[in-house]
This record gives sequence, C-alpha cells and structure tokens, in this order.
Amino acid sequence: MKLTIYDIAKALDLAPSTISKVINNKGSASEATRKRVLEYIKEVGYVPSNSARMLKSSNSYTIGIVFTEELNIGLEHSFFSSILQHFKTEVEKEGYELSFIVTRMGKNKQSYYEWAINKKVDGIYIVTGDYNDQGILELAEKNIPVVSTDIFMKGIKTTISDNIQGIQLSLDYLFNEQKLKTVGLIAGPLQSKAFQIRYDAYLNYFKEHNHEVISSYIVEAESFGFTSGYQAATNLIINNEKLPEGLLVGSDDIALGVLRAFKDNNISVPNDIQIIGFDDIQYAKHFTPNLTTIRQNRALMGQTAAKNLIEMIRDKEADIEDLTLIPVELIKRETTK
Repeated sequence: MKLTIYDIAKALDLAPSTISKVINNKGSASEATRKRVLEYIKEVGYVPSNSARMLKSSNSYTIGIVFTEELNIGLEHSFFSSILQHFKTEVEKEGYELSFIVTRMGKNKQSYYEWAINKKVDGIYIVTGDYNDQGILELAEKNIPVVSTDIFMKGIKTTISDNIQGIQLSLDYLFNEQKLKTVGLIAGPLQSKAFQIRYDAYLNYFKEHNHEVISSYIVEAESFGFTSGYQAATNLIINNEKLPEGLLVGSDDIALGVLRAFKDNNISVPNDIQIIGFDDIQYAKHFTPNLTTIRQNRALMGQTAAKNLIEMIRDKEADIEDLTLIPVELIKRETTK
C-alpha cells in the first residue's frame, strides 16, 4: 500500500502539515524535525507524488525541453548539456521535472506545440535551436511560457552570454597586448544565432578599429564539432600562402579540431599562430597545448533561464526582460603567448 503524508505523520506523531513543509521545503520546521522526517521517508522509501499538488494548482509541474534535432548537436555536446544540467538542478528545487519534446513518436508526428499541449507542460525551455525550425516559430507565437539559452525572437525570453563582449576581449588582447597585425576567424555554423553574433562582432570590430578584413582568413565551420574544426583549419591552410598571426574560433569544440589540424600540418601553436576559443568547456584546459578561451558562465545561464521560466509560469504578467546578457571573461592559457 502506498504511503501518504498522513501515514508518515501518524508514525512520527507529527502534524501532516509539518510533513508537507519538510517534503516541499516550505515554511518553518526545526532542523531536528526536518532531519527526523527525511531520515524516516528515506528508510521507508516514500516517494512524494505531484498529483495532489497538480489538482490544487492546475499545473503539471512539468517543463518541456526542446533540443532541436535539425542541428545534429546531440545531448553529448559539452556546452549545451552543461547548461541544461544547471537548468534542471534549479527547476527541481521548485518541484518541477523535465520532459523532452520530440516531434515523432513511432509513426505519429506532431509539432512541439501540439506535444506540449498534449502533455500539459507548464512551460518550455529551448536549449538550442535552428531559426528555420517552424516548430520553434510556432512556440514563440503561442500563449505558453518559453525561455531559451540560444534562440531569441519575439515571444521567447532568452538568456545568453555577452558574445560581443567575448569577441572584443579576444581581439583587444591579440591586437593591443600581443601586438598582432593579422587575426583570422573560424566561425561556427551561422544558422546558430550565437555564432552569427560572434561573426558580426568580429567584422564590426575590424571596421571600428580600421583593421583590414582579409576574406581568406575567415572560414565557416560546417557543424559544431571537432571534425568540422579540423576541416575548417585545413581549408584555411590550403587557401593561404601565409597564415594570420592570430585566430579566433567560434567554439572550443571546433577549436580542438583546429589545434589537431595545425599539429598534423607541423604548424606550431602559439609560435606560428595564436588561438582563442569560446566557451571554456571541460576539455579546454586538458588539451595540448591547453586552450586560451572565452569562459561562458554556464551555471548562471541555466539558473537564470530556470528562474525566469518559473516566474513566468507562476505569474503570466511577470515582467521579464526579452534578452538577458551574462558577462564573459578571457581565460589565458598556452595557445597564446
């Protein structure tokens, strides 16, 4: 027979309201009482049910997750999966659970919005997405709370790193401190808004500081990972008799492929070319040479998106900024001098 909070209250000679406060981490209860209740429910294997809370509030306490399949990123992507983990931790504190939104179940196909309505989710988090994805465009137009850490358009509240600041920090360092004359760019796929912003920031910086833009020093990686970085760097080598002195790379995953391509072509980093990545993924400091990069605060991004979404769920008129920018910092390592 499934235990209830009334059974627990009777066993511990406490009020049901006290059990509820401890389980939901609400209200006041002494530390001794809290410890006693938590130890007991662990001992008997009690698992709280959301059903009563759902009936009272008409909420499902479920958040739908969109991880756009068209981009072929996958959940193993170190940057996006890290943000998702921080988001998950934050919403779970408030009693919410996650459910991945898929567009196909067996032979049945439905839009993100149809899926969300069928599952009665309270809100949606778009981890990353393609701007050409019609399902995302539909979500932005519907009356459902939606946040993202990648996509920003009307109807979606977005938290992203200050990508422009990151490019400016990188170029200031290479031009002003390292005194380089030429700096190239291996951009990530430009259908991603973050990569597009970084690409535009690079061009704007050159224009504002009267630096010459050399088109052959700019290469777009075809996808998000190591292999595309390797191929982009190979193309840069093939198409230029002389390489730039410095190179910005749109992401660390791409940058690791770039480093390997230079190594295979006997190009020394940082002696022949200095490199700065973007993200500061876990492997950046362990690669050889370890990667100078722009650190994004993934924890704060995930936490901010989560708090914004929960506030929107609780208050349909909540005044949330359309775009929240999270500051970044330059982490200097061995790929620059």
